[in-house]
Amino acid sequence: MRILFVGDVFGSAGRRIVREHIGHVVAGRQVDLLIVNAENAAGGFGLTPAIADDLFDLGAHVLTTGNHIWDKKEIIDYLNSAPAHSHDRPRRVIRPANYAPGSPGYGWYQGTLPSGLEYAVVNLQGRVFMASSDDPFRVADALLAKISAKVIVVDMHAEATSEKAALGWYLDGRVTAVIGTHTHIPTADNRVLTRGTAYQTDVGMSGPYDSIIGVEKQLVLDRFLTGMPSKFEAAKGDPRMAALLIECDPSTGRALSTERLLLGE
Repeated sequence: MRILFVGDVFGSAGRRIVREHIGHVVAGRQVDLLIVNAENAAGGFGLTPAIADDLFDLGAHVLTTGNHIWDKKEIIDYLNSAPAHSHDRPRRVIRPANYAPGSPGYGWYQGTLPSGLEYAVVNLQGRVFMASSDDPFRVADALLAKISAKVIVVDMHAEATSEKAALGWYLDGRVTAVIGTHTHIPTADNRVLTRGTAYQTDVGMSGPYDSIIGVEKQLVLDRFLTGMPSKFEAAKGDPRMAALLIECDPSTGRALSTERLLLGE
């Protein structure tokens, strides 16, 4: 079984480069399960229902998110429109599972591919240097007790490299993959851990690399140089699609190999 995880889609440049590449990558690499992190797809900050539908139209099975999920308020009604046991599109957009109880939407999804293979996707958020949330390690334990699928992919949306690596080792052998998102810079440490879990500290951004993590360079430089607040705008130049391809044994959920992708125009 082959899984493609596409890293943080950032703004219109990210949507464009994903649209350009996703079809041929899925077909050429014989991808069975397509997961896309979409929390920055709307102008670099948040996700709208229309953009979520566009990504589903491209073939995504599940959309993960992160700390910018509430930036576009219309996503709240979208997430709340699907009950827990639904398989409709709004139910397949997930937010971090360790948000406070009662938060809109759901933090994990379990589904079945046309081939009959079951899979699950879990979204978690780190606590180091980020807004308050519940312990991702213990929330992961609680969710794994509920999930029946063998193939389980975890999106760990976190700032600290150490926290992502810790969760990877903590879940090694219990999930198929722990894939880091949020920092937008692809790391060169993709591998299969000793007990069969694929891992990468950060899959990287699918968006404009002529930027500072997706934002127009001068706006970020001005913030660092002056300390003055300013409105950030998504950059457009040098778009690339960052993704991780994972091959796994569907009968056990163990990962067999990983391949890092970074595709430009």
